[in-house]
Amino acid sequence: MTNPIFERLMPAPAGGGYCEKDHYIWCGSCVRGEDGRYHLFASRWSKELGFGSNWLFNCEVVRASSEVPEGPYKYEETVLSRRDRSFFDGMSQHNPYIQYWNGTYYLYYMGTTYGGPIPGPGDEVPGERQIEVWNNKRIGLAVASSIFGPWTRRDTPLLEPRVGHWDCTVTTNPAVTILPDGRTYMIYKSREYAGATLQLGIAAADSPEGPFRRLTDDPILGFSDPDLHVEDPFLWYSDGMFHLLIKDDSKNGSYGLTGEWGAGVYATSEDCIEWRIHPDPKAYSRTVIWEDGTRTEMCNLERPYLLIQNGQPTHLFAAAGTGEGPYQFEHTRSVVIPLSSDKAKKTGE
Repeated sequence: MTNPIFERLMPAPAGGGYCEKDHYIWCGSCVRGEDGRYHLFASRWSKELGFGSNWLFNCEVVRASSEVPEGPYKYEETVLSRRDRSFFDGMSQHNPYIQYWNGTYYLYYMGTTYGGPIPGPGDEVPGERQIEVWNNKRIGLAVASSIFGPWTRRDTPLLEPRVGHWDCTVTTNPAVTILPDGRTYMIYKSREYAGATLQLGIAAADSPEGPFRRLTDDPILGFSDPDLHVEDPFLWYSDGMFHLLIKDDSKNGSYGLTGEWGAGVYATSEDCIEWRIHPDPKAYSRTVIWEDGTRTEMCNLERPYLLIQNGQPTHLFAAAGTGEGPYQFEHTRSVVIPLSSDKAKKTGE
């Protein structure tokens, strides 16, 4: 039984996606606006700062647009940026995840704040400060009735960590799906302490704005093998089933779930708690095949997001980078890979 996402991957247009010469681009989630155009929400920070930990200290969320889902996308505006340090998301915003329901756009994201100086170009940030700011990460929400705003930003997180539980440090990396009746499911990431294994939890609410409640006290997708690890979820609901794309983030040289570090994993669930990894789990590879037949093995290809149109996924968006190795980037961009509608395998692999 072949993977239902992998078998539909088509060559990517080389000039598509979203790229800026002077900024690192990361994450990326897309929605069709009321103007009929496509709008991509992405994380961005100045390239002169370096990649490093600046996604944590110096990031903003921007909106770019295109006439077609493949792009290329052009910067339109900064949607989320710094505000007063007293807010949970005052100093940096990351992980945008856009959803539309019942006349409203819901922009979920991660925000953090910190005291002390703002790191600048060439500044070394001590590891203990990185951990402190990392532990301040919380899931936020901004809403608007138009894709052009104005965006109303909540002043409190959607979900707080729980002292004494596996998720006592942070709430971050929201992946959200809204059912037709407004019921909303959100997968989030946390860990028990600095250096502990990152794990995923599940919460739900009667409406997209919450309040959210955990559906289980335990993490989802737990593995008996400590070298198996996943992150960067994308969640959607169709045909009476929850579906999930996640990054295969295997550790210590493990074969992982797919046999390729950084590839995508596909799983399904009836209740969003108990998940079944597909028998042929690989949903995408880090190697991108372009329309001209060339291939590029990305250092990273992660933060998957599917554009859903008429109930079906039509395009895979992912954060990608080229360079010397994982997270050692010369440059980064958002890549868009179209999916065929007839489920015919198009890549020749």
